[in-house]
Amino acid sequence: MNSKIKNAYIDFSKMTTTVVAVKCELASGREVIGYGFNSNGRYSAKSLMDERFIPRLLEADAAKLQDESGLLCPFKCWSTMMTNEKPGGHGERSVAVGTLDMALWDALAKGLEQPLWKVLSERYNGAESDDSVAVYAAGGYYHAGKGVTGLQDEMRSYLDRGYVNVKMKIGGEPGQDIESALALDASRIEGVLSMLPAESKLAVDANGRFDVKSAIRYADLIMTYGDRIMWYEEAGDPLDYALQAEVSAHLEAAGSELPMATGENLFSAVDSRNLLRYGGMDQEIDTLQFDCALSYGLPEYMRTLEFMKELGWSRRRVVPHGGHQMSLNMAAGLQLGGNESYPDVFQPYSGFADDTPVENGRVRVLHDTPGVGFEANSSLYAVMRGIDI
Repeated sequence: MNSKIKNAYIDFSKMTTTVVAVKCELASGREVIGYGFNSNGRYSAKSLMDERFIPRLLEADAAKLQDESGLLCPFKCWSTMMTNEKPGGHGERSVAVGTLDMALWDALAKGLEQPLWKVLSERYNGAESDDSVAVYAAGGYYHAGKGVTGLQDEMRSYLDRGYVNVKMKIGGEPGQDIESALALDASRIEGVLSMLPAESKLAVDANGRFDVKSAIRYADLIMTYGDRIMWYEEAGDPLDYALQAEVSAHLEAAGSELPMATGENLFSAVDSRNLLRYGGMDQEIDTLQFDCALSYGLPEYMRTLEFMKELGWSRRRVVPHGGHQMSLNMAAGLQLGGNESYPDVFQPYSGFADDTPVENGRVRVLHDTPGVGFEANSSLYAVMRGIDI
């Protein structure tokens, strides 16, 4: 995966992706193949998979990777992959495990001949699920030669495809000074707001670029647009909880109810818990964006949801990053607050099934394909089925 786009921090033109396939033989003799890939924004973690995590799975006694019914158990697989790994030190390790974990859940659901959202609903959510999921269109990257008019055309195309809310990048191109970035982004934000319908909201994403002073200056700008802003995302380094808390305190002192959003670059349940403890986040209006494909997969994600519950947060405040089918299944089956969507960028590793319509900002028809549903996404499945296993 490479795209000739930039956010405030990185250039995606040399970004790489890993796609994995896991073949499992059921007790009946039937074979299933589960697929997974790493979410956008992180480089391929293939070397870590090859050196540590795949060998541990292959060397394990098959019985120790199964549940009591003889089916694959992703939790036992997760424990096996993490054997001999010290606490902390997350980084790219979390991406390697998360990618493999996606394939394991795909294989399990295929073994059960059920869509993954239904497996998650029945096992972990009292058989409750959502029959539609709120989605927003993410884009608005910096691109050579793309001015405000081009940005408006992009956002208009999302509205034409059924989206209501949209997201764009802020913070300037990589290396740009803060004064130039502020001036540029004021014109870009105002250009988008001028063409959005009254019912639509605009999220703005700084991708962790700012120090405290710059983050607050941007907050002052964004506040002026009132409730047209859906949220102000990842103002500073994702592990700088003090910065997050200071920006939140600044908004509160100003009497603003501007929502904040962050979490896509937190790769463990403990880091997520620390954000909720020390980041000044408001559980009534703020959004958490944890991405299971970047954070050790679903077993760790379930621990994150438990920490949220202990601290009084509703899982409806979670809107996963990544815009992929794994998160969509989770959003439906675990009743999260929605899901990101990338209609145009990061293809074919973003987007949903070919016949999944977006209507009034929601995906209204959930799939009945066994597994994650990759087979119903023709461009992505064309890549996956080419893996030699």
